[in-house]
Amino acid sequence: MSDAPILKIAGLRAKVADEDLEILKGVDLTLGKGEVHAIMGPNGSGKSTLAKVLAGHPSYEVTGGTVEFYGKDLLPLEADERSRAGIFLAFQYPVDIPGVSIANFMRTAVQAHLPEGEELDLFDFQDILLERMEMLEMEPAFAERHVNDGFSGGEKKRNEILQMAVLKPNLALMDETDSGLDIDALKIVSGGVNKLAEENPDMAVLLITHYQRLLDYITPHHVHIMVQGRIVQSGGPEIALELEEEGYKSWREHEAATGV
Repeated sequence: MSDAPILKIAGLRAKVADEDLEILKGVDLTLGKGEVHAIMGPNGSGKSTLAKVLAGHPSYEVTGGTVEFYGKDLLPLEADERSRAGIFLAFQYPVDIPGVSIANFMRTAVQAHLPEGEELDLFDFQDILLERMEMLEMEPAFAERHVNDGFSGGEKKRNEILQMAVLKPNLALMDETDSGLDIDALKIVSGGVNKLAEENPDMAVLLITHYQRLLDYITPHHVHIMVQGRIVQSGGPEIALELEEEGYKSWREHEAATGV
């Protein structure tokens, strides 16, 4: 990989596909190797849309700006190509896939990331999966369950972290991973992310969250506030603490007064 930032976003604008509804209105953001960034903001500010646009979700259309991944244009790539390039999205609401075991799902995903024509060795994969599950303190039987079918919120999020652990992305986009988690599940999920960051010190992480509580366990280097499709303030972890105390009232008042 080059010395370029892992991710560089400049003036990114995006709307809902097939609708005249702009959501991102000029986002600027740069993530370097090993950095953890958190984006916070009120509902409807565009946080989840940003994650989905970066992952290549077809429900959104980029209308302006640039996104570079290791110095190369990301936007022409389809979602599967972005995944193979090293981008991972942990969903806020992971979907159920009845009838497909986690082990089979993960084997298919790993195979898709291999060079064309290279076959995944089944025994090697089993070793990798079991080692990753042990690292995340998960029972081996979990791999035989159907993907998210009948899972609790915490189990769904742990499954997302397991996928991330097996695929070892260069850029992890985490869309409200703390949503719906009790404190025990939050500690387990956060611990998994921290272990993966220690294992791969070059990996960049973009956390999208409403609350400081996730940042009590995953310490960000940078915190950004997003309002009305733009990043309006950036700084260190102290910004999240200020939001915890004051909420978004001042930003809502600013938005009402200026339209921004």
